[in-house]
Amino acid sequence: MIVDLRRFVLVEEPYWKELDALLTKLEGDTAGSLTLEQAQRFHYLYERSISALARIEAIGAESETRRYVEAIVARAYAEMQETRESRNRLRPWEWFSRTFPQVFRAHLYAFWLSVGLTLAGTAFGCLAMAIDGDAKRVIMPFSHLNDDPRKRVFQEEEMGRSNKLEGNKSTFSAQLMTNNTRVALTTLAFGITWGVGTAIVLFYNGVTLGAVCWDYVMAGQSRFLAGWLLPHGSIEIPAIVLAGQAGLIFAGALIGWGSRKTRATRLREVLGDVMTLIGGVAVMLVWAGIIEAFFSQYHAPVLPYEWKILFGMVELILLVLFLARAGASPRA
Repeated sequence: MIVDLRRFVLVEEPYWKELDALLTKLEGDTAGSLTLEQAQRFHYLYERSISALARIEAIGAESETRRYVEAIVARAYAEMQETRESRNRLRPWEWFSRTFPQVFRAHLYAFWLSVGLTLAGTAFGCLAMAIDGDAKRVIMPFSHLNDDPRKRVFQEEEMGRSNKLEGNKSTFSAQLMTNNTRVALTTLAFGITWGVGTAIVLFYNGVTLGAVCWDYVMAGQSRFLAGWLLPHGSIEIPAIVLAGQAGLIFAGALIGWGSRKTRATRLREVLGDVMTLIGGVAVMLVWAGIIEAFFSQYHAPVLPYEWKILFGMVELILLVLFLARAGASPRA
């Protein structure tokens, strides 16, 4: 029995407030979870509050204090029983704006390896073109890239005046999205080859990029190249690199690298992260396809190259900030 109610409340109130703050945090972050130590602390605070409530009710204490403790205990019980439906609702925006960048940052080692493979391919493509200009007939994936860059720039600018994609922009955009998504999924799927296939795809994409850049720069068409590639490439190229990151994560789970966990356990642990990354990549490629069809294909004098370059640079900066900061805690 409580002899001094005021002293009892003074002693117990910090525990009630601590439980209240913890509940508010959990209720505000539906995707949040507790560590083992936090869960143990939560259970201790819950049990202590129940005990305090029972003692308060036994003496018929003031209703305001009793209602306060009752509300905290009820919320804690609901949290422990997971009775709130919001936890099971699909939240696409929260997934993309928080979970996707958080998963990306959790596997930076795989991202930088993916970047390294792409850059190695880019350097190889530049070197191959510098040694033998005819190498582009072997390297280039599309026949129109085998033409002289100056000739293609002239043709593109002339066709831009005539609005060459009029009536076909949506179809062209859908084709781009389908093709790029296929490349991304292939890059991921080849992780099943212990990462060898993923590495080859990333390297080859880099070779193609390096060869195209070298060809146009050496022909004096740097402005056209930047204005053509940056608007969609600032999103599309990082998306393929992120797909490579997902493939390398998958490969790492297959290999194990000294882990004592079973292969099945390792794969289960990374499956959610891999699917989150490839889902984010798909969203990025949809945007890139829209920009390539409705913006990148318009050249000077219809659309000044400086505007296109600026647009692409802004996209790239925003993407970097998004992946680096989105979903981070205020302290981070």
